[in-house]
Amino acid sequence: MHKSIREGWPQPLGAQERDGGVNFAIFSRDANRVRLEFFDHPADSVAARVIDLDPAFNRTGDIWHVWLEGISSGQLYAYRVDGPYEPGQGQRFNFNRLLLDPFAGAVSQLPPWDFASARGYDPSAPEPDLVLSKLDNAGSMPKCIFVNEPFEWNGDQPPRHPASKTVIYETHVRGFTKLHPAVPMKQRGTFAGLGTREVVDYVKSLGVTSVELLPIHTFINDSHLLEHGLTNYWGYNSIGFFAPDPRYASEPEQCLREFKEMVARFHEAGLEIILDVVYNHTAEGNERGPTLSFKGIDNASYYRLLPDDKRYYINDTGTGNTLNVSHPAVIQMVTDSLRYWVNELHVDGFRFDLGTILAREPAGFDNQSGFLKVCHQDPVLRSVKLIAEPWDCGPGGYQVGGFPPGWAEWNDRYRDVVRDFWKGSAAASEVAQRLCASADVFNKLGRRPSSCVNFVTAHDGFTLNDLVTFNDKHNEANGEDNNDGSSDNRSWNCGVEGPTDDAAINALRERQVRNLLSMLLLSQGTPMMLAGDEFGRTQQGNNNAYCQDNEISWLNWDLTEKGKNLIALVQKLTELRHKYPILRRNRFLTGAYDEELDVKDLAWINASGAEMRDEDWTDERMRCFGMLMDGRARPTGLRQRGTEATMLMVLNAHHDLVEFELPVCQGGDTWTLVLDTNVSSNVSSNVAAQKFYNGDKYGVTARSLLLFALSEGQP
Repeated sequence: MHKSIREGWPQPLGAQERDGGVNFAIFSRDANRVRLEFFDHPADSVAARVIDLDPAFNRTGDIWHVWLEGISSGQLYAYRVDGPYEPGQGQRFNFNRLLLDPFAGAVSQLPPWDFASARGYDPSAPEPDLVLSKLDNAGSMPKCIFVNEPFEWNGDQPPRHPASKTVIYETHVRGFTKLHPAVPMKQRGTFAGLGTREVVDYVKSLGVTSVELLPIHTFINDSHLLEHGLTNYWGYNSIGFFAPDPRYASEPEQCLREFKEMVARFHEAGLEIILDVVYNHTAEGNERGPTLSFKGIDNASYYRLLPDDKRYYINDTGTGNTLNVSHPAVIQMVTDSLRYWVNELHVDGFRFDLGTILAREPAGFDNQSGFLKVCHQDPVLRSVKLIAEPWDCGPGGYQVGGFPPGWAEWNDRYRDVVRDFWKGSAAASEVAQRLCASADVFNKLGRRPSSCVNFVTAHDGFTLNDLVTFNDKHNEANGEDNNDGSSDNRSWNCGVEGPTDDAAINALRERQVRNLLSMLLLSQGTPMMLAGDEFGRTQQGNNNAYCQDNEISWLNWDLTEKGKNLIALVQKLTELRHKYPILRRNRFLTGAYDEELDVKDLAWINASGAEMRDEDWTDERMRCFGMLMDGRARPTGLRQRGTEATMLMVLNAHHDLVEFELPVCQGGDTWTLVLDTNVSSNVSSNVAAQKFYNGDKYGVTARSLLLFALSEGQP
């Protein structure tokens, strides 16, 4: 099987081709024995060959290594690691457990999940996790796969859309195409399906620039979900940070190739791929969780443990464990993983789930943490999009606006305020901040408006359709008596809970959806849209569909006329955003007077056509106002007047029509209406050529949004 064996090298980690053979290297500081095992088939319980690594020759520092000749691409392998089983000291070595290589580039298809055999402890003991299990689990464990298949990228180049021009579209590999009629049945729900020309063309037609995929790293299903006939659909339960999950491949043995081909198809269309990554915890859970990889390799290094009782895990993630990103070996694993996905698989950026975990040091969140410093200085990582979910459930875990320059962040304050505004409960002063890329949060340290990622909906929570259809969550299908998921949805059903035949309520709901989409795509900052919101997708009121790998989560492509009209609106909105740079400024709009150019970049207008006064801002009944963005303001640091169009956005969250007087504005006297969310179909043609003049009044429909462009003229 193997012609030759040598000591090997400590770097790089994982299984890597070198000098005509393959070098295997794995980190473990406290192990006293490491065995490398090779298998012929994924379900084999007995290895075809084992190699015990001699610490005198096959260990350099904390790295165990060996070089072998005759290893072919596709070879199955795994490790066994021995050492003390002393949970009170943080050590949980168990030589009876087959372990995945943390750096494995591929993992075999998962066999039927056997949680009992994966536990490294004896569940029958009085204190189970304190007693070592002597059962062997090789037959029920997935195996690592050495992959060394050439792939021709044919000159593939990343689109590299500037941050200020980015529009993000969040979706799920499986759910997006599982019901798509243009995708061959075998490819539905896979990387190959997502890369189908019809699918890519559709995404491109929406005017988005970047597709953000929910986690695609190899993950494990939670045992309690399987017991209820459910599955971890979202995939926030990673166990392999270098390996795409084979369940997302139409041909699992070609998983890497399929992923690369998908990326190439999106790049050909000028679309970026951003991965949602979960480097904050693993699928191994707490002290009662399974031993699959890290826990059995070096538990005390890979995880944060309670200082006073290392039997237990710090649980800042709410999942049972927290990766110790303060440890050099863990930082190396995470950053090597990120570089791998960029260099070898050509992804364009990352969204970091519970991103504050990565910036935690022993004393808490630190925006100069080791991990953040590595990202800042690394030439590969600082060249791609880095987006943080800036919160976790640990102490001081809410850090919106706390990340350093170079990072963008999800902004849940935008979500909450926009939802509140359109149901009539947010103050105008709060809404104004959110329209301006939340400058009160992000305008510091030289950061740009694009640092603020605005969203109204995401995978976690109601869809946009459900946001205006349900006051309450309806998560009964999750099997937790509707106790899971947030009850703070800031939603409004417009008068009736759930679907209705009431024409007036349906008309209001449709207009509210148009309002929310329009505000999202016309606000300063980086907009992120949830896939399916552009045609009214529903999850039947489920706001926590993490375990619903079925029609609740899958996109239904049987589009109604209403859905097609909504798609047309989204296309119109992204067209406006790309056409008018004033809607996506690379500098924060401040409203400060530029004496040299005699212009203000921003003014807030009341319904009388005058600038807002203090009493307007403090009026709790203020629900209708305008945002005037002056295109003559300088767009850069150069002291010269801008040449962009001047735009006026008018928002009316009042329950009745408001007569709004168009303001007098230097640079022109004719306002062209380019958008009115009261129009439900043929968005472009119905408002085209409608022109108004300074001082004209326009009847703004109850709960609607308008956008005007000022015609060119002499200042």
